[in-house]
Amino acid sequence: MELAWYALLGLFFATYLVLGGYDYGVGLLLARRATPAARRATLTAVGPFFLGNEVWLVAAVGILFGAFPTLEGELLSGLYPAVVGALAGVVLVTAGVQLRSRPAGARARAGWDRVVVVGSALAALGWGALLAGLLQGVPLRADRHVAGVTHVFTPFVAAAALAMLSLVAAQGATFLTLRLPATEVAPVARLARRLVPVALAAVGAATVLGLLSDRVRAAVAQPAAAVLLPLVLVAALLAARTALVRRRPGLAFAATSAALALPVLLVGAALWPWALVSTVEPGAGLTVADAAASGPTLRLLGWLALPLLPALLGFQAMCWWVFRGRTDGRAPVYW
Repeated sequence: MELAWYALLGLFFATYLVLGGYDYGVGLLLARRATPAARRATLTAVGPFFLGNEVWLVAAVGILFGAFPTLEGELLSGLYPAVVGALAGVVLVTAGVQLRSRPAGARARAGWDRVVVVGSALAALGWGALLAGLLQGVPLRADRHVAGVTHVFTPFVAAAALAMLSLVAAQGATFLTLRLPATEVAPVARLARRLVPVALAAVGAATVLGLLSDRVRAAVAQPAAAVLLPLVLVAALLAARTALVRRRPGLAFAATSAALALPVLLVGAALWPWALVSTVEPGAGLTVADAAASGPTLRLLGWLALPLLPALLGFQAMCWWVFRGRTDGRAPVYW
């Protein structure tokens, strides 16, 4: 039962990174869209999906609070800077996107666009730092409490955060090659082709620093997964680059989506059966079974989640089907 809920938690958070990833990637790319019309077209492309994508984060947090209350408490306190940074970014992006069209002046709108860019960067960096912090372990004491927050500020965490930022930017550019009008795709496609090698370099740097890190090597319980999954991530990025060169944006988007989901799988598989690894007392770590709620609680949550999961998946599929294809002059303007 604990494994099923842990897998569901990973699935929801990975889906959020994939879908929210192009939200934040598009937000980052607002900085490169020179004219108000271009920025409007960019936001119109992501408009129908924007709020629906954040539902996956809400669902993942709900699973964390309900099914893994012990993990929730130590995760939020032990990786506090990363969590606060990520959530601050989510709030800034949501507020900036929805408020940018209220003022009539171009200067005020440009200010809100900068808020969106900053929030997108914070969200990407924060989630990358959170995953890296989990992978390298936390100073969890025998009393099951984490001491301090300085462990978040390491070269590996910084490199992983930058890698997530580059993956999100590539995801956003690739998404726009699917959604913008055909006449506007060429410059975005060139940008996407340039961003994928940047993401490859950032992922490679984070991988090397992880291999050199004593903390990461000590925390990893499944070395095979820790070696294999980064290679799969690199293969996904190479596939995305090839698809972009061949003008196959759908395949490219599938490949960048896989690249964004793989870090979640990497953390879960490499640490298993641990949810939190202690870097100060080896026996004080928190296993998935220890972190989970009681059996009756998990069964009750299962009955509650059973009708919600198909509804969530159905809504997401309907949204993508209804708003499939490229935007044009008749597309509704959301923000």
